[in-house]
Parts: sequence; C-alpha cells; structure tokens
Amino acid sequence: MSTFALLLTLIFVAFAIILSIWQRIGLEKDIIIGTVRAAIQLIAVGYVLHTIFRLQSWILILLMLTMMITVATLNARKKGRGLPKIGRRIAIAITSTEILTIGLLVGLKIIGSTPQYIIPISGMIIGNGMVVSGLFLNRLHSELETRREEIKVYLALGATSKQAISHVMQNTVKASMLPTIDGMKTVGLVQLPGMMTGMIVAGANPIEAVRYQILIMYSFTSSAAITAILLGLLTHGLLFNKAHQFIERF
Repeated sequence: MSTFALLLTLIFVAFAIILSIWQRIGLEKDIIIGTVRAAIQLIAVGYVLHTIFRLQSWILILLMLTMMITVATLNARKKGRGLPKIGRRIAIAITSTEILTIGLLVGLKIIGSTPQYIIPISGMIIGNGMVVSGLFLNRLHSELETRREEIKVYLALGATSKQAISHVMQNTVKASMLPTIDGMKTVGLVQLPGMMTGMIVAGANPIEAVRYQILIMYSFTSSAAITAILLGLLTHGLLFNKAHQFIERF
C-alpha cells in the first residue's frame, strides 16, 4: 500500500468525526487522539519489529514480550478498582498463560522458534488475556454487588470462604470466557478474523491462512480458560481475611 493510499484512509476518520459532531456525541477529541496515537504506536512498533526480526535476538524478544504484558496488565488493572495488588495477579495470570501457550506451540513444533512467529502470536494471546482479565473483573464487581448478602449468609451458616464464593467465581469465570467461545462458533460465518484476513491480503493461500487462524482460535480458547481460572484463584484471597470474613472491597 502506498503512502498516498494510506493517507486516503483518513477519510474514514473524518467521517466518524462528522457523525460525532452531527449527533452531538462528543467523541471528536477522543477520535483524533486515538487516530494519532494508533499511527504513532503502530509505526514505532513496525520499526522495532523490523529490528528484532533482523537481529534475531532473544533478549529483544523477551523485552518486547515484557512490554506487551506490562501494558496489558496496566490496562486490565483499571477494571479492578478497590482490589489491592490486583495488577500483580493479572500479570501473573497473563504471564503464566503466555508461557504455557507459547511453550506448547514451540515445544510441539507447531510454530517455529523465531521472532516472526513468537511475537505476533504472543501479542494475540496476551491481548486476549487482557480482554479476559477485564471481563473477569467487571463481572466479579457486579456479582459481588448483587450477591453480597448471599455470601454473608453462607459464611454465617459455617461455610468456608471458598464455599461461600464458589458460585460467584464460577459465574465470573464463565462470563469472561464466553466471548472467546462465542467467537469460535461464528468465526468465518460472520467475519473473517484479522490474522486470516491479513495473510490473504498479503497474497497467502486461503487454505494456509485458515490453518493459522484455526491455530490462533484454539490457542485463544485455552488461554482464556487459563487466564480466567488463574485470576479466580489469585483473586479469592483479596476478598476474605484470614478468619474467612468477607471484605467489602467494592
């Protein structure tokens, strides 16, 4: 794509701004900031990836993955207002998911152990983990709001903290995984996913693109489950004290 053709895509941004002004939505500033930030961030990442791919340095790969996990953690942490040290737990959940998923993909020789494979696929796994973490914390907040008294009743009747919170955690984990599972059910019918579309546009064989997309979708399912369940286990301790008394964080 030429630079001129890329600049022409600003027409879509201008159209969004015009609609925002027309309907008095008030998102013009956010759209402009998002447009500029997206361009700067993607161009910068493009040059960084070009350097990493050329040098084939594992130190640079680890630094890139660390940066991705850090940004994902900071973004997801915003959903956990009221929970102390939740950022650390999100980082542990996402990092563990990344290590397990990429470790299996590389260990089983499903993908090559080169930055061209590891970084893009890791980015999708970490991004999915960030979304799952955000959904988890949002649902946990609403579950605790609506079932606060139920939890206290369970505790009053002699239940342990794990027994009292089990239904809340089950619903929370389920809710955070559902978008990923629903996406698997409709993939290819409602939309063509990003990786598959990118490969096809770049001239790859559609069948080969489909194979890589299946790999991503299956790894997404596993990573969503690992992230949600780990976060559930790690978050439990923030809701009760050592005497199994419920702490109202929200």
